[in-house]
Parts: sequence; C-alpha cells; structure tokens
Amino acid sequence: MTRRKRNLASDLRGVGRMAVDATLGVTDLVEALHARIARAPVRLGGPVGGAVASVTGRVYRTIRGVTRAVGGGLDATLARLVPLVGEVSDAPARDALLAALNGVLGDYLARSGNPLAIPMRLRSDGVALDLARDALAARIPAPSSTVVVALHGLCMNDRHWSRAGHDHGAALARDLGGSAVHLHYNSGLHVSSNGREFAALLDTLVAAWPVPVARLVLVGHSMGGLVARSAAHYGELAGHRWRGALQSLVFLGTPHQGSPFERGGHGIDLLLEAVPIASPFARLGRVRSAGITDLRHGSVLDDDWEGRDRFARGAGVRHPLPLPVDVACFAIAGSLAATVRGDGHGMRGDGLVPVASALGFHADPRFALGLPATRRWIAPSTGHLGLLASPTVYARVREWLAAAPAAGAPPPAPLADRR
Repeated sequence: MTRRKRNLASDLRGVGRMAVDATLGVTDLVEALHARIARAPVRLGGPVGGAVASVTGRVYRTIRGVTRAVGGGLDATLARLVPLVGEVSDAPARDALLAALNGVLGDYLARSGNPLAIPMRLRSDGVALDLARDALAARIPAPSSTVVVALHGLCMNDRHWSRAGHDHGAALARDLGGSAVHLHYNSGLHVSSNGREFAALLDTLVAAWPVPVARLVLVGHSMGGLVARSAAHYGELAGHRWRGALQSLVFLGTPHQGSPFERGGHGIDLLLEAVPIASPFARLGRVRSAGITDLRHGSVLDDDWEGRDRFARGAGVRHPLPLPVDVACFAIAGSLAATVRGDGHGMRGDGLVPVASALGFHADPRFALGLPATRRWIAPSTGHLGLLASPTVYARVREWLAAAPAAGAPPPAPLADRR
C-alpha cells in the first residue's frame, strides 16, 4: 500500500505565508491600540504620550510593505524549491498537527490558498482513496454492499478514530459484514460547506463503488455528526443517489444545540469590544475559524451564516433542521457523572458538549430533534474523547445497527444500561 507523499518545501511555504499574515495582523492590532490610546480622554504625558503621538500611519504602512515584500520573495523562492525537495510520507504526528491547525484557522488557510489547508477526501488506513471505479476495485478487493463512513470532529482527523487499538468504524464494518471508510476534512470551514462537499463526495463514492451500495451508515463524532446532518439535507436537495441508500445516522457527542465553550468565547469578544481601550484585542477572538463559530448554536445550514457577520453582537441566527424521517438516527451523550439521572436533563456533560445538546433536547420544539428514548443513550463516566474508545459505547451502537431498522419502522426495544 502506497502512502500519500508530502513535500517539505510546500509545508514551508504554508508556514511562511502564515508568518507573514500573522505579522500583518499584529501590525494592525498595534496600530489600532495606539489609535485608541491617542483618542483616550485622559491626556498621556511623558515618554508614553510622546511615543503614541510620534507613531504615524506612514510607519505602519512601511512595516506592512516590508513584510509583504519579504514574504512574497520567500514564497517565490520556496515555490521553486518544491520540485527539488524530496517527499516524505504522511505521519500521524503531522496529520494531528495539521488537523488542529485547520480546526482553528482552516477557513483562513483555504481562503488564502495555503498549502497547509486540508482538502476533503475519503481515506482508508490513513491513505486517500482514489474514487475511480478501477482504483477502488483494486484497493478494496472484497467490497461490501454495506458501507460505514466515520466522520471525525473539530481539530481532529480520521486517524483519531483509532484509540487503544479500537476503531468504531472498522469494528462496525467487521461486525455488520461491511466496508469502512473515513472522512478527512478541514474542520475549520463552515459545517454546511463541509456538508455540501461531503454530499457530493459520497455521490462519487457510491457511483464508483465496485458493487451496488444497499446500506450506508454514517457515524459522526462531535462536529462530524453536524457535517453528516448537513450532508443528508443537501444530498436530498440535490437528488444524490447515495441518499436513497442512507439507512442510519449515529451521533457521538455531537453538539446539536451548540457548545457553551464557543458561546463563552463570543461573550469575551463582546466584552472586549465594549471596553474602548481594550477593543482592539477583540480582533484576536475573530481569528477563530468558521467551523468553531458554527458550534455556538450547532449551525448546519448555509442560511445560518450567509450574508451575516458571525462575530456580530446578538444571539445569532439558526434555522431548524429536523432529522431525516427516512433514516434511523441514534445519539449518544457522554457524561463525566458516574450515574445516569432520568433522561439526562441537568446532568454534567462530557467536558465539552452538554448532555442535552448531544441528545438534541431543546425548549423550542422547532429545534428539538425528538429522538425516542430507545434511540438515545448516556455513557456515564465518559469524556468527549472517551466516546471513541469506550467498549460500552461501541456495544450500544453495534446493537442498534445490528437490528437494522428500516426507515420509519418502530425503534428497537430498550437495552439495559451497562458499564
């Protein structure tokens, strides 16, 4: 099996572009801070006041010009080196670093054409799949009509599904007699942008799969569950072939109703903007990616963000998206609490996602997912990443999917909680 190769000079070009943009960003921040100080109602005297008064826009324009010139020369030089520098195989450590970088700055990387931006692709054993029919047939010698696709979360990659020698996607494919593939994507892009692209990618996969796909199962961890929901919606709108084969959606720690951590970050932005002397520092909060800000309310549609300032003051806009009625959907929430109380309302979450959000509860019925009790479950003493390695989480998902409920059929009987 040939692993995908990366060029070191290409990586250096990406890092160089980020360094130039970071320098320009800091220059903007310092200039804005100086301007605020100069406009402060309290007169500054002594050396501080003199320094503020002496710094002009011309100085900052000079800094920007030099930075762009140096950065452009460095980028051009590295571009000429790309064909000359040897290539190295993708490594788990590099994949993890790029995944984290894309999660935080992925929209900027994609927008600026940075080589470090992760392109969406389906992978198997950490290697991208060629979605040509002959290539797939050669790569997957015993393809099944059941296909399980695993979607990772924010700042993660497909390799993160393998924890403690276990991979939910691969294990499900084995136990269901299917084939497993994993999605690798830039988690810093808007969820709906990834959802649309994933829907198109699945259509290509199903069309090229060596045998007709009769059963498609999507398993999403964290943000991956939101991407899966978005893809199901846009795939249906586009009339994609794969949509008819989609039988099950499984959500593990998915923030259907958003995450309080992103809402907290947005609150800090607003606080800094409200304090005149500190308002320039609010720009630092605006560095975080579109994917992260989508987690404020669990946004999965283009309409939630198109034509809007995602950092603007206000509660934000989210449009309801019910779960697809022709697909069996299941949700598992992790909880750091040792025992489960009732239906989970008011319970501690998994450290990142509240139980209520992961199970789709909402006071407004338009946003409540309405999953029946037999299709939702709380894993006690389980953190957000622990959902990927928990044997009881896997056992619950396996039993749900082994029942293979047809679309619209009654849900399976409740299972006794085990830990």
